[in-house]
Amino acid sequence: MRKTTLPLAVASKPSAVDASPASPASSADGAPRMSRREAVQWVMAAVAASTMPSQGFAATADPEPENKSVAKQEAAGKQPTPSTQGLDGAGYGLDANLKKNYQPGDFWPLTLNDVQKKTATALADTIIPEDKLGPAASDVGIVEMIDEWISAPYPVQKLDRPIVLNGLSWLETESTKRFGKTFADLADEQKAAICDDICFDATAKPEFKSAAAFFSTFRTLCAAAYYATPAGWKAIGYVGNVQLPRFDGPPKVVLDRLGVTQTVK
Repeated sequence: MRKTTLPLAVASKPSAVDASPASPASSADGAPRMSRREAVQWVMAAVAASTMPSQGFAATADPEPENKSVAKQEAAGKQPTPSTQGLDGAGYGLDANLKKNYQPGDFWPLTLNDVQKKTATALADTIIPEDKLGPAASDVGIVEMIDEWISAPYPVQKLDRPIVLNGLSWLETESTKRFGKTFADLADEQKAAICDDICFDATAKPEFKSAAAFFSTFRTLCAAAYYATPAGWKAIGYVGNVQLPRFDGPPKVVLDRLGVTQTVK
């Protein structure tokens, strides 16, 4: 587990290496931004790298009506209709050209509004905070990637969409009920108190089971996106597809663990 005050709620970085944030463009308020090309690439990497839970908050979940973000959640939660610009006149449209930079909304309307982004940023940074192992999740565009993911009109993403949206709404309702503040405005200890109640489905109380399924989905998305970035690669010691002057085969400790002998010379 990553060394932090939130042992159950966070993802881990297997090696203690210093990693610097990527250098996305910043907005006037200093918040990092990422290119459309990067977001699409990360979505594809996340698809290949993870298996997403598809249960928990259903589309019919009923957040408390007094929650001020409910109306915004409902407006943002409408699934866009797949593009009809495919070669056969139907379907999802043409594949992206990964050598081209696209603007947000070029392929499908994005989902998260400002309130949801603020909540998602606070939760992502609670799961993967900045420390000596690397930058915080939001510093490398993880929230933008999650927005792309849940906005995509494909089957797996459509299943995750209501889980994430209703989960963020639940998080705001729970924060207000417990502490009288939005989740992003809570102290770290208060965020930990909520996250520790929902970070492990097996031990979650019955009233937190749906929230635990949301947390599992959100945490998996965060980790899948984070470790598809250069900062994530550094954190696990991944050097990429580079030429080696020689290759001596798997290390002996690995061969011994597998109970096999290296025979290729």
